[in-house]
Amino acid sequence: MDFTLSPEIDMLRLKVRAFVEEHVIPLEADRANYDAHENISLDVLRPLRDKAKAAGLWAPQMPKARGGLGLPMIGWAAFYEEANRSIFGPLAFNCSAPDDGNMNVLNKVLKTDAQKDQWLQPIIDGKIRSSFVMTEPHPGSGSDPGGMMLTRAEKRDGKYIVHGRKWFISGADGATHYILVARTSDDPRNGLSAFLYHKDQPGWRILRRVPTMGPEELGGTCEIEFDNLEIPEENRLMEEGDGLRLTQIRLGPARLTHCMRWTGLAKRCLEIAHAYVKERKAFGTTLDQHESVQIMLGEVAAEIEKGRLLTMHAAWKLDQGEKAQKEISMAKIHVADTLNRAADVGVQLCGARGYSKDTVLEWIYRYARCAKLVDGASEVHKMVLARSLAKEGNDFWSWG
Repeated sequence: MDFTLSPEIDMLRLKVRAFVEEHVIPLEADRANYDAHENISLDVLRPLRDKAKAAGLWAPQMPKARGGLGLPMIGWAAFYEEANRSIFGPLAFNCSAPDDGNMNVLNKVLKTDAQKDQWLQPIIDGKIRSSFVMTEPHPGSGSDPGGMMLTRAEKRDGKYIVHGRKWFISGADGATHYILVARTSDDPRNGLSAFLYHKDQPGWRILRRVPTMGPEELGGTCEIEFDNLEIPEENRLMEEGDGLRLTQIRLGPARLTHCMRWTGLAKRCLEIAHAYVKERKAFGTTLDQHESVQIMLGEVAAEIEKGRLLTMHAAWKLDQGEKAQKEISMAKIHVADTLNRAADVGVQLCGARGYSKDTVLEWIYRYARCAKLVDGASEVHKMVLARSLAKEGNDFWSWG
């Protein structure tokens, strides 16, 4: 693979970086710009998004015909990394989770322009938010939705009647469009189906917004109950029994976009720490002249670069039409670990200032821990790699 970005993508990357520097990072310093859950206030987000649209930096993953930038996956990687130099950046450009993954899968699986106009376009335009409803409390599904999911959608007279409970559903509080995965049969491989429903439909409710160590994504993580939710057959996504396939269509790229964004956050941690140690003096010299500090910075810089290369390689393979399952798993494991390491080193090198809310390091430090859990725990991705190794042998390392 040629790692040189095209002039167009590189110019766009620099434009995103300049926008984040001028318009987004300054918002982090004023706590009045945060909501009660430590994300950007909607009143602050709206004018910021208007600026991003005016600058031509909106919805990089969506087709140009629908108001996006139509970038290839490697373009996403360059864009998202720069966007998440700020904790508010992805939301500013409409490339944050879970909307990002939901837009991508709806653009791929909705069959008609009318369906896309109804269910997808309002999310692209930033008029509404969306949520992906899959994970369940014990004994229901977590990392094994195909075998463990308990929420059922029973077909009656052209409608599906849904009963069950979900939890840790990202972005559910305040969303308008929901993608629901539920069991339609006991077939272990083809027993799940996917559906669309609107917030105003009766038969479901948010039980609570689950408190976390935070900070939270916009819309939090919620527990949801379904009691006679009726979904018309025409709002089923793909065919009955295709729920697991739709989940994989969504989660493959979504896992990788997490890696793209997390790389930006990891770089920001190093950026803050490096600026601090160049100024802070101890024992007669600035901290950056101490060998132990140089080792910490150098190690993290190398890990970030490894993560960027893993992420870009997986993005390139997706652009070639491959599933890139093992490449995505490798990137997900490594970048999640690197984000945690970068946040920890950033706090350590900045000392009490890093632990305080004077910088965003403590925000990133708390946020980083979820990286090893979301969209498949690191242990599950290591199992994926072990299975690939057992199946492929030395071809695991093929250049093809």
